Amino acid sequence: MFRRRVELHPLQKLRESLWPRIGWVRASKYVWRRVWRLTGSPHTIAVGVAAGAFTAFTPFLGFHIMMAIVIAWVLRGNLIAAAFGTLVGNPLSYPPIWIATYDLGNRILGMSGRPHVNLAETLMSHKAFDMILPVLVPMAVGSLPLGIAGALVTYFIVKTAVAAYQLRRREQLEARVLTRMTERDAMSDENDEQE
Repeated sequence: MFRRRVELHPLQKLRESLWPRIGWVRASKYVWRRVWRLTGSPHTIAVGVAAGAFTAFTPFLGFHIMMAIVIAWVLRGNLIAAAFGTLVGNPLSYPPIWIATYDLGNRILGMSGRPHVNLAETLMSHKAFDMILPVLVPMAVGSLPLGIAGALVTYFIVKTAVAAYQLRRREQLEARVLTRMTERDAMSDENDEQE
């Protein structure tokens, strides 16, 4: 369903994930239209997207989709919508999210200032975990209130949008059925007159 006809080279996949060929606006419209068209009630779809949005605020890259699916499953939300909801975190939104979660986490924990972390030195060191932990803990703590706030905002926006889309779609289908019924009745009346 989501596969390409011609498989991309890994470097092309990386480029597409950072900057889509069709542009960010069109790519985001495509994703949201996919969300609106999911089957389920507006509530379950919105819960799924909100679960994904919540996990996008956490610093645990690589686990966002798994975490979102587990949270959506526990809250009885749409699992596919949860995977779509993780797209709240993207290369454009991650830097402000990380700075905000880190700063808020430091305030909550009563710590101040940003530690100087040299990434290359940290990754090559045998104490890499000890050097990353002072950054990861405040980000994890700060991600909880920001993630909950982001999830609540996302929930109400998505629920309203999905409900409006489903209502409009239902009205279009009812109008189409009514048109077909009137056409069929008109044709049967013509056949009765000819006999």
